Amino acid sequence: MGFLIDIIHSHLLFTPPLPTTKFTNQIIIVTGSNCVLGLEAARHFVRLDAADNVANASIEASEKRAGVVEVWHLDLSNYESVKTFAKKCEGLERLDVLVENAGIVTERFVRTEEDESTITTNVVSTFLLALLVLPKLRETAERFNVVPRLSVVASFTHWLTKFPEGRGEKIFETLADPEKVRMDDIYNISKLMEIYTVRTLAALISSSKKPAIILNCLNPGWVVTEVMREWTGLRLLIFKINRTLFARRTDVGARTLVAAAEAGQESHGMYMDDSKVGKVAPFNFDEEGLKVQEKVWKELSEKLERILPGILQNI
Repeated sequence: MGFLIDIIHSHLLFTPPLPTTKFTNQIIIVTGSNCVLGLEAARHFVRLDAADNVANASIEASEKRAGVVEVWHLDLSNYESVKTFAKKCEGLERLDVLVENAGIVTERFVRTEEDESTITTNVVSTFLLALLVLPKLRETAERFNVVPRLSVVASFTHWLTKFPEGRGEKIFETLADPEKVRMDDIYNISKLMEIYTVRTLAALISSSKKPAIILNCLNPGWVVTEVMREWTGLRLLIFKINRTLFARRTDVGARTLVAAAEAGQESHGMYMDDSKVGKVAPFNFDEEGLKVQEKVWKELSEKLERILPGILQNI
């Protein structure tokens, strides 16, 4: 009941504040910025004087700033595309902010690379990219005496899963099995796994003697998007009615991405909600839940090391 009250309060009685912190001279990457939430977040960054954005070129016209946007291809369903994208990041003069916004919602089982497509896109490739750009973020920290940010777009939907697969053996293998995976819950699971991974990875980053960065994740809330484009009939109609009543405008929801990118040390390893450090689902973060978090990281880190041997040394 408390969760529902918080959601209603968040969407009816609270409006994320318009970001005002300047990003002058900073280079910012927002993945998934070809449309909707990522596009609007990138538009905010350009408005806030970012020097360069990897985003949608249409932003330059809308914000009347020429030469500040580049468009790069990234396909998170393909490891080689992620590696190529990260390689381009190495060529930047600096990288101050990476907002990992790209993700998918689907209830159709499709295998991409080794896993179900939601897990590949929202979890494996998201953190493959994160680890690949860590050296560039740290180089920026050292050269320019700044604290770069790496923000992952999670979701309040992590409250909607009990993640029973996490209590079993071989989590990723179970989620990749079309006979076992629960596709109606897979998006919620992927968002919980993102939060688990951010918490673990942030702790490892903090224990490193390398230049500091801030890693956090965030909930943009229920935002007007087309992520449920596969739904049809009565289910889609009910969804659209509720979206009309409760969902934030896309540009308003995008403010939460900028809030995470400007948040301070208090946000490191944390889940941000309504543009500040928020509450995670307690039943997924009790003593047993923390054991699941350890298992998720163990399996994911082993997978990432198989994909690119030596990548864990970037931490």
